[in-house]
Amino acid sequence: MSETVRQFTVGHDDDGVRLDRWFKRHLPQIGFATVSRWARTGQIRIDGKRADPADRVIAGQIVRVPPGGSEPAKGERVRRELTEAQIKMADAMVIHRDRAAIVLNKFPGLATQGGSGTFEHVDGLLDAFAETGPRPRLVHRLDKDTSGVLLVAATPGSAAFFSRRFSGRSARKIYWALVTGVPPIEDGLIELPLGKQPGSGGEKMMVVPEGEGQIARTRYRVIDRAGNRAAWVELQPLTGRTHQLRVHMAAIGHPIVGDGKYGGMEAFLTGTISRKMHLHARRLVIEHPDGTPLDITADLPDHFANSMEQLGFNLADGAALPAAPPPPGKEAKKAAAKAHAKQYRKERRGERRKRTEGEAPSRKPTGQRADKAAGPKKPGKAPARPAAARKPATSVRKPAPKSR
Repeated sequence: MSETVRQFTVGHDDDGVRLDRWFKRHLPQIGFATVSRWARTGQIRIDGKRADPADRVIAGQIVRVPPGGSEPAKGERVRRELTEAQIKMADAMVIHRDRAAIVLNKFPGLATQGGSGTFEHVDGLLDAFAETGPRPRLVHRLDKDTSGVLLVAATPGSAAFFSRRFSGRSARKIYWALVTGVPPIEDGLIELPLGKQPGSGGEKMMVVPEGEGQIARTRYRVIDRAGNRAAWVELQPLTGRTHQLRVHMAAIGHPIVGDGKYGGMEAFLTGTISRKMHLHARRLVIEHPDGTPLDITADLPDHFANSMEQLGFNLADGAALPAAPPPPGKEAKKAAAKAHAKQYRKERRGERRKRTEGEAPSRKPTGQRADKAAGPKKPGKAPARPAAARKPATSVRKPAPKSR
């Protein structure tokens, strides 16, 4: 327990975080109840002024912390002990590292996070990079069978910084994929809303009718083709939906090679082409906390590189950074906000239904009250067809021409 008043200068990594989060990062032994009590009694000061736990600190400010506060932090995470093989695996994926970011080239077949029956994953290997200081944090993810660039934040402050870039869509993600067949439009935009497929437990996505699900937009460009057999495409997700690239390419009739989940048997090529997924996060361009752009490219995994060679593709043809997509217009933003609100209300209804399951049903009103409660019956209106029965429209269009 400290017997004296302490003063701390807020660092750049903590710029914009809540005061209670600042305590959790730097003084985890002081519980939230103590922080709240100190704030109520005016003992915590920021630049000499009283502070609230919800206040956000700014880099360079001075935080005054009173003496005391020795209670242990609850739920503090114990670092995982890794084997020598796991540490080597983690180190082998690193393609860039600095004080704010650790960039990995994720292996295909390695999950980003744990789940039911998944024990080996990137998140579980991050303790290999936490020799001293805070544990690195994931700020986005890749599917288990998708390889390529995966950004990990080295500090809590950089995690908040990078997360804002991903959520604000200023980060540019470029994927490479091999698809079966050749799309008739060589440079196009796929706009098809996505939702969870019923009966899949949320593990599989599907295209849903317009106005339902979540808006999803993918820009694609055919880089080269192997006759009519297959094409090498460059993909840019303009939204971040689950399995978006895989569902979109399958929806336009050109599934990603090796993606049997969404393409079925049509997703596999005959001959010696690998049956593994051919989807790779090739490049990431994102602003770094120091103000400079972070531009990272990841090499192809062996099975993908071998397939490219067998099909006669030249990697140099895809080296150029594609033009940045135009920002969504006002109508697109309004539609996205509307769809998000609708999805949120639907999820809340599902939560309420789950909470009420198992409760005793309330008694039905009787007599005159029952009639009033039921309300007048409206004359015959044919029941609307269920959403699943309506076939979603496929929307693929060419991007607007560039202004000269």
